[in-house]
Parts: sequence; C-alpha cells; structure tokens
Amino acid sequence: MPAISQPHHRRRRTVRLLAAAAGLATAGALAAALPSSAAPVESGKPGKAPSRYQDVQLLSFNDLHGNLEPPSGSSGRVTELQADGTTKTIDAGGVEYLATHLREARAGNKYSITAAGGDMVGASPLISGLFHDEPTIEALNKLDLDVTSVGNHEFDEGARELARLQKGGCHPTAGCYTDEEFEGADFPYLAANVLNEKTNKPILKPYYVWQKNGIKVGFIGVTLEDTPGVVSAEGVKGLKFKDEVETINKYAKELQRQGVKSIVALIHEGGAPASGSYNYNCDSPGAGDGISGPIVDIAKNITPQVDALVTGHTHAAYACTINDPAGNPRTVTSAASFGRLYTDTTLTYDRWTGDIARTSVKSANHVVTRTVAKAPDMTELIGKWNTLAAPIGNRAIGYISADIPSTGTESPMGDLIADAQLAYGKTLDPETDLALMNPGGVRAGLTYAQKGTEGDGVVTYAEGFTVQPFSNTVNLQDFTGAQLVKVLQEQVSGSNAASPKILQPSSGLTYTLDLTKTGADRIVVDSIKLGGVALDPTATYRVATNSFLAGGGDGITTLGQGTNDLVGTDDLAALEQYLTANSSATNPIAPPVTNRITITQ
Repeated sequence: MPAISQPHHRRRRTVRLLAAAAGLATAGALAAALPSSAAPVESGKPGKAPSRYQDVQLLSFNDLHGNLEPPSGSSGRVTELQADGTTKTIDAGGVEYLATHLREARAGNKYSITAAGGDMVGASPLISGLFHDEPTIEALNKLDLDVTSVGNHEFDEGARELARLQKGGCHPTAGCYTDEEFEGADFPYLAANVLNEKTNKPILKPYYVWQKNGIKVGFIGVTLEDTPGVVSAEGVKGLKFKDEVETINKYAKELQRQGVKSIVALIHEGGAPASGSYNYNCDSPGAGDGISGPIVDIAKNITPQVDALVTGHTHAAYACTINDPAGNPRTVTSAASFGRLYTDTTLTYDRWTGDIARTSVKSANHVVTRTVAKAPDMTELIGKWNTLAAPIGNRAIGYISADIPSTGTESPMGDLIADAQLAYGKTLDPETDLALMNPGGVRAGLTYAQKGTEGDGVVTYAEGFTVQPFSNTVNLQDFTGAQLVKVLQEQVSGSNAASPKILQPSSGLTYTLDLTKTGADRIVVDSIKLGGVALDPTATYRVATNSFLAGGGDGITTLGQGTNDLVGTDDLAALEQYLTANSSATNPIAPPVTNRITITQ
C-alpha cells in the first residue's frame, strides 16, 4: 500500500467557542494546591502581565462509534454511585446533548481544548454507518473537536478510507450522498504507532501541538498494538502497529526537543475499574488500586515527560491516578462510550517552565444528561441524515416479545445471532452443525420499546444494523472435534487469558466455563456437548462463523485453520432472514434463555 499523505489541516478555526464551565468535581484529583498566583490574569492590559500559572481545560471523550442519536437500552444509560452506597441509572448520550454540555463547559474558559481517544467511527448505527461515517465527522466538526487518536475501528474500512475521512472527498464506490462534497475532518487524526509497511512511517500525523498566547500543549495519539487481532485482515493490510509505550516515549522526546514540555497522550487502550459506576473512586485506597487491565502497565512505563493520559477502547469510565516510572501520580481517564460521558480535566500550565504543574491536575467524568436543551445544529444534522436513511432504516424485519440484551458472558443477543447464523448455514449446507459468534461483534441489544413510530416490539432494519454493523459474511468451515475443543480453550488462554473473549454459541452447544481455574483449564473438556452428545475428537463438524472469526480474529487462531470453506451472505442479512422467518406481529420471538454456557466461579 502506498504511503498515505499527512492530513492537511485546511480549516483550523482561529477563534474557538468560549463556553462556560461549572466548577469541577475533583474525583481523582491530586493532592497539592497551587499558590494563589495560579488564578488567571488577562494579558495585554496595561500594567498586567500574565500570571505564572494558567489553568488549561481539557475536555475529552472516547468510543463514540457514530452514536449521533441517544443510544437505546443499557447502551444509553450510566450508573452513578450515591453517597449512601446505592446506585442509580441515568439516561445519557446523544450528540444534541453532548454539544450542549461541551459548550456550557467551555464558557468562561479562555484556554479550552477538546480531545478524543479514538473509535469515533466504526461499528456505528445506521444513521452514520450507512453513509461511511461522514455524518459523524460532520458532527465532530460541529463539536469543535481539536484532535483525536485513531482507534481500532477507524481501520474497519482500511487506511485509505481513514485518509478520506481526514482529508475529504466522495466515497470511491458510493459516491456523494448530498449536493455538497464531503469536506473531511477539521481536526487531525493522530496515528503515531501505525506505520506503512513499505515506508516505515506513520500513515497520519503522530502528534499535534495546540497553541494559544504562548501556551503549548502537545498531543501524541496511538491505538492499541493488537489492532490486527481485533480488526479484519483487509482493514489493516499493508500496515504495522508498534508498541504504545515505545512510540509515545519516542515522540515525547521529539516534542521536548521542539520546546513542547506539556504533553498529553491519547491512547486507544484502556482498563477495567473495579466498579461500573462512572464516579467510582479508583484511587481508593491508593493510586490506581481500583483499576486493572492493559492501561495500568502502559501508564506505569510511559515517560514522566507525559503529563496526562486520555484512554479508551474498554468502554469503561474512570478518572484515576497511576504512578509514572518516577513514582509520581499521573491522571488517567476514560469517558465510557457512545457519548454518554465527557471528562473535564484541569491542566495547570507553568509559564516559567512551559510544563504542567502536575500536583494540581484534577479530573472528573460528567454525565451527558438529556435534561439540557438540544443543540439546534445537531438536531438539524441528525434530521438531514435520517431523512436520507429512512427508506432503508424504517423497514420492519421482525418482532420481539421483550428486550434482548447484549450484556453478560453469554448474552441473549449473542445467542440469537448465533442461532440465526446456524439457521442460515443450514440453508447453504444442511450438514451445518453449530455456529459461533464473537462477542465484540454484538454491538447492541434489541429493545422492545419503539424508537420511532414503528410500534413496540417491532425490529427495524436500522435497529438490526446497530446490532451488526460490520458487513461480515457468514462463512462455513469444517473442523475436527479436537480443533473445536482448542477453539473454546483459545477463548480463555493465550492472548485472551487476561481478558477472555467468550464466543456466543448456537443452540445445542453446551459446556462448563470454570472461572476458578486459569488459562485453557477454564474449559471443562468433558462437559462439551453438541445436542447432548460429547464431541468426538476425530469427527468432522461443519461450523458457521462470520468472516472476522473465520480469519482467526480475536486471538482464536484455530478458527483460521478450517477447511472446505463456503462464503455466504452478510451477517445482518442472516439475522434479518431469521427474524422474518421466526417472528410475526402476533407471534413475536422471545429472548433466548442463556443456559448454553454453565459458569462456575
């Protein structure tokens, strides 16, 4: 693949909306306070020099995934920890509300930056995904986003399509969707650790420097090194992904040489806090004690020259401090996903040193509530694209009797998709025995309550698209019983040992998952049965999966070793066929009972 040119930042705004910000709650705040001289003093007035310390507001979010409209079901709620230890859920998300919250937060803050941690697009609902995510880029421009890192989903359609989202131009096959040519992103995408295999250079800018009145803040953007393991092979063809820590440390030195000493890393990799509440204090009892996952080791090894980390990928919410290699606390944040939260971080800039006074950094997540006024420009944008999508999206494809959630180790939605792929597989080959669905491909559940005017219990094409937006094909392959055992073991061992990726099984496949054990031993081999009969290690089984899994995705490499391949239609069409054939307005389909995997813990 030829090198992709650096993005030309054609329409950088010279004047930012100055919008207002309420006082920060300081969950995750570091200890010491600055001297009183930290209060900002306006420069340019007779006899008034700027103060030594200037607070810079950093607003951030991550993993929007094209959710322009408020997400439905549990995907559109956050959990809040109450003072008495109980929790409550709050409806959240939607760019009409996110825009209002960000604009209100900026008011009164002369120095305000908005940054993101990747996966702004990809795995998007129909309103964005149908149009190759041009609507989301338009929305991010209106949100006055300054900079974002790439995420793994930015590569769903390959590096060339990512370059188009950056630079603009009509889609190479779909063409232009409106009378105006797509102009691309006003903000730079950063991809410091994503290199062209031939040139060995980053495919997009590795860093960006925000400047105002002598203040400089550098941003380095990276995605997870394991992107090839979670994206289709075609999407990362011609690319290589380097280690996050080594890359950030390299470019931090380069920024320092340029005189940029205040540095923020935008990292599309994350962690798992001990609580699902967005306002959980993950520094209790000590710095970072309440968070685990890949971001912990990353944070501990990134050079102390970096002052704060904005992270993502895990769709978790946290505002923690994790000690840097010098043993000093450093803020690490993530704002969940789908635009349900934003993070407000205060970085206190020392004009004498050009660096951040890290002892004063404070950060907290805030809910994007739906109780504020909608931003009219976002309402107009959503209306425009919904009008274009309506003829396709409003078509009914099935009926359900209750919510079908996508949560849990084995989810009802995952089981339903696996059943749909098994049924479709049998239309291609009656000898098809089972189907397996990757959990990351189940992007949402189905909700019983109507979203528009379709009526309760009606599943529209748009809702199905939100569940399965990747356009994978359904593939059939042959495996031995011994290989199937290995497939199940690879869910919980090797690269998946620390964070298991439990495949969603079709009806008839049952086994026990023993979480009291480690690695491959978590799969109780003697419990694996198909139709109540133990697997025969030497027998051949016909298995339906999507094309991502058929290529050995999610670290389940044995699925890439099947034989007698047969490629079918796309996975959403298979789900549509199943719902249409097995449900009606008078006889809706019920959520599958999640009893295929017995969990011991």
